Amino acid sequence: MLRLTNRNYYSQKANQAYFSCSQVKDFMKCEAYALAKINGEWVEETTPAMLIGSYVDSYFEGTLNKFKENNPEIYKKDGSLKSDFVLAEKLIDTIEKDDFFMYCMSGAKQKIFTGEIAGVPFKGKLDSYLKNEAIVDLKCIKKIREVFFKRSGRESFIEHNQYDLQLAIYQELVRQKTGKTLDCIIAAVDKQDVPDKECILIPNDQLAFQLAKLKEVITHYNDVKTGKVEATRCGVCDYCRATKKLTRLVLPEELVIF
Repeated sequence: MLRLTNRNYYSQKANQAYFSCSQVKDFMKCEAYALAKINGEWVEETTPAMLIGSYVDSYFEGTLNKFKENNPEIYKKDGSLKSDFVLAEKLIDTIEKDDFFMYCMSGAKQKIFTGEIAGVPFKGKLDSYLKNEAIVDLKCIKKIREVFFKRSGRESFIEHNQYDLQLAIYQELVRQKTGKTLDCIIAAVDKQDVPDKECILIPNDQLAFQLAKLKEVITHYNDVKTGKVEATRCGVCDYCRATKKLTRLVLPEELVIF
């Protein structure tokens, strides 16, 4: 099995060798899309929201100067930061002023754990690993108290973005390596004009539920990934639209997706 480092963690070889939370979410969205990403056939553009998150991440990693050097597009022609990254600086300032938030983010940075879930290799990279105490994941989001509506009811940004699934995977990988089931925390700061912030403890029963759900589907996803089962297409994602080939006429009711 490929040994992971910070240098190769996000490489195509690593993504082919291991599942991650983001890869699982890709499969949940569309199997064909997920497989195309793994095989390097589909590459998504980096969005401003992703760059803001990476900017704040790099601050905590101590690599902000390197991030700035590698991403000159964050600057205007006059050398000043673009508005998105002025906002990122505001988020960092908000966090720095809060001792509790800073404590949550004081653990080992970008600690890599690997293991297996239902016999399938997984990887995880932790934003802040407080040994024997907690796993902390940093999130820069639109609005902490935004409510999302589903048929099953209301949910927070955590459930909406499946961050509880991400932490369930991290918790299990750490448990396998250390024998300890650690608390899992989302350290969130949002992008309002006056940023809000919270450190949110995810209940263990919520994490256990997400892990159990993952175990129900991961064998199938691994069979798709390894070519044992053909990937299904959702028909509506960017990848499916870009590679779409018409083979038949459709009826009006087929255009309505529930």
